[in-house]
Amino acid sequence: MNDKEKLDLVPQIHEEGNMLYKQGQINEAMEKYYNGIACLKNLQMKEHPGDGTWLKLDHMITPLLLNYCQCKLLQGQYYEVIDHCSSLLFKYEDNVKALYKRAKAHAAVWNEREARADFAKVLELDPSLEQSIAKELRVMEDKIRAKDKEEKNRYKGLFSAPPATAMTG
Repeated sequence: MNDKEKLDLVPQIHEEGNMLYKQGQINEAMEKYYNGIACLKNLQMKEHPGDGTWLKLDHMITPLLLNYCQCKLLQGQYYEVIDHCSSLLFKYEDNVKALYKRAKAHAAVWNEREARADFAKVLELDPSLEQSIAKELRVMEDKIRAKDKEEKNRYKGLFSAPPATAMTG
């Protein structure tokens, strides 16, 4: 398959991934997105970083990578989501979808400060997401309260004085 054929195949791969995702076949969808990314990265390696063709390919990779990250979020692969979204945000700092996914991943791994910062940036960039963000923040706060309560109960008796026992001799 030549480079043009590979490039022409990527939108089809992307669409197949979307169909699989909608059918709840997350692993299969993720594999399609991964294959599309790999194909584009392979083509991108033949270009000079930063030139027009390289940038065009990079812009084609971005939605595939975001879809891949959505699958990883659903699988609980939060650190991988954080890594991929951070690399996207390094290049495209105002990518709302990357910020939102990274915020959700941070919240899932108890990085409360980072999650709040990302959610705040999302809200700044797209105020229409206010309700979604408020919901995500409530979920995160509820989980934090539950975790704190669980830890409090776990350690409740740990530091109290042991019961006095009578010494007999």
